[in-house]
Amino acid sequence: MHDSILNNKTVLAVDDEPDVLQVLKDEISSAAPGCILKTATSFEEAIELLVSFSFDLAILDIMGVRGFDLLRRAVAHPYPIPTVMLTAHAFSPESLKKSVELGARAYLPKERLGVVVPVLEDILTYEYGPAWRRVLKLIEGVFNENWGPYWKSPDAQFWQEFEEGIAEKSPKK
Repeated sequence: MHDSILNNKTVLAVDDEPDVLQVLKDEISSAAPGCILKTATSFEEAIELLVSFSFDLAILDIMGVRGFDLLRRAVAHPYPIPTVMLTAHAFSPESLKKSVELGARAYLPKERLGVVVPVLEDILTYEYGPAWRRVLKLIEGVFNENWGPYWKSPDAQFWQEFEEGIAEKSPKK
């Protein structure tokens, strides 16, 4: 096991499903025992935590906890919080696009919870572009399986501009 960059970081996880929060806790604590994970199961609990604590990262479910509203608050926070959008029911190209537009740093289907730690580590290690390139590479196969290889076509200009924008960024040093 490597020394995770998540150690000594504080992460907010918000999901209306306690079992998902338990999986996140198990995944994160096994890789980074020094990481502090605060959890909420509702929008209201999450807002209370956002105003009460400083967070290095946030993981927000889209459905059930008003995840997009929480994302808006996380990125507009006086100290913007890098955020991963997590979803099962809102897993779609439209939700991915909206996550990007609202300032999320990553998007992860719940079926890929086993890779949440590397995604969080990438967000803390890489600038915006390289982190998104790594996330897209990770989830592209799931999108292709669900919507076919042309899932970006309805919003081709958006995806082309986004991919061009993230292609030029370099890793943090």
